[in-house]
Amino acid sequence: MYPTMSPNMTPLHGSCQCGSVRFTLAQRPTEATACHCVQCRKQSGHFFASANLPKAAVTIAGAEHLTWYASSPKVRRGFCSRCGSWLFWEPVHRDWTSVALGAIDGATGVALERHIFVAEKGDYYTLADGLPQRER
Repeated sequence: MYPTMSPNMTPLHGSCQCGSVRFTLAQRPTEATACHCVQCRKQSGHFFASANLPKAAVTIAGAEHLTWYASSPKVRRGFCSRCGSWLFWEPVHRDWTSVALGAIDGATGVALERHIFVAEKGDYYTLADGLPQRER
């Protein structure tokens, strides 16, 4: 399900805005999604673009500055306790995590595949990129 990095691919790196939390992705994330739900809009200020990979493929440096907020009994959201940058969205009973695409340094090699929770999107923008849209 998740492609591993080929030997000639370098791992992806990313961080929060202040650099207190840094991460390395040993695999290229997949299933890139733009979520327009109210929770994502409230936390990010707009919609949240992320992609998935196994938890074991994520190495975090500065984890003492990573705070997890339980936004529901099934999901937690990881952000930097110093600068507030939102970095991860994680289902607690699954073996994968979503990483914020905007927190990755440089090119991601990933393209959005779909929009979700479009029934909750803000009224100040239009989705016109032709990607599939799911109401929920």
